[in-house]
Amino acid sequence: MSRAQRIDTHQHLVPPDYAKWMHEKGVRPGGVDLPAWSPSASLKFMDGHGIRTGILSLSTPGVHFGDDAEARRWARDVNEYTASVVADRPDRFGFFATLTLPDVDGALAEAEYALDTLHADGIVLLANNDGRYLGDPGFAPLLQFLHDRQAVVFIHPGELPAPEVPGIPTFTADFLLDTTRTAISLILSGAMAKYPGIKFILAHAGGFVPYISYRILLTMMSTRNKAQQAWTLLDQKHQVPKQLAVLRQFYYDIALSASPAALPSLLEVADPDHITYGSDYPFAPPPAVSFLNKTYEKYPLDDKLRAAIDRGNSEDLFPRLKS
Repeated sequence: MSRAQRIDTHQHLVPPDYAKWMHEKGVRPGGVDLPAWSPSASLKFMDGHGIRTGILSLSTPGVHFGDDAEARRWARDVNEYTASVVADRPDRFGFFATLTLPDVDGALAEAEYALDTLHADGIVLLANNDGRYLGDPGFAPLLQFLHDRQAVVFIHPGELPAPEVPGIPTFTADFLLDTTRTAISLILSGAMAKYPGIKFILAHAGGFVPYISYRILLTMMSTRNKAQQAWTLLDQKHQVPKQLAVLRQFYYDIALSASPAALPSLLEVADPDHITYGSDYPFAPPPAVSFLNKTYEKYPLDDKLRAAIDRGNSEDLFPRLKS
């Protein structure tokens, strides 16, 4: 399969009015300056990196800064702008709609509008919203709605609800922990079992999830009774894969993660049909994407699996993009 056929499930946009708003607030998402962005620049980037279609999403910090009404206005503005970009080039762009969490009522209203009226390809949720992770019981009405709609939900990390470490940009490690925390929250809360209709995509190969999968297993087992724990110890051959199967429910993109250090853990944990290509443009500049693309292209993968990651798995998530 040609490199030019990739579907990029982790590509951001920075609408001009939103960029102005962020500059006014002095926001530096992930500890970096807000990058310049335009549809034409995005197309140029994609043409140079083998990407046929980019599924656009707003990155952290989203639109909620403590004022529900303000967040609702901005979510609608961002989603309508993004829908117009997609309408101009539906073959080259798709989008995940921005919601208003922790404002659940606003999120439900915007999700319905975005999916039904704007025909969004899915939803983007930040891993934590005002310090609340996605397994929080208060978010259950939204998860139920997204389950009923069989929605694709892209989970993107944000700032940890904790002080920054001076000299270490938050995108370096905090983002990965944020994603990991929300994945564990969804598992331990029972949300993964209760809402299997949601197709969750975890950014950046799931953060630390693949690497710490057995620590997650031990945490899960600590909530079980002694008989269940004993049976897992006695029948590890069958019980360990059974318990870890919940991690195979998640989808994982390879944005900034297609390295010979990260890929073995990801391939050990993820369902091969649940891995998608991601770039993280424009927050990842083109030279960084080129570097990791070359690393990914050199990694020894079966041709069928590589084609699935580049495009096939995303075609299953977004049937309108099937070639």
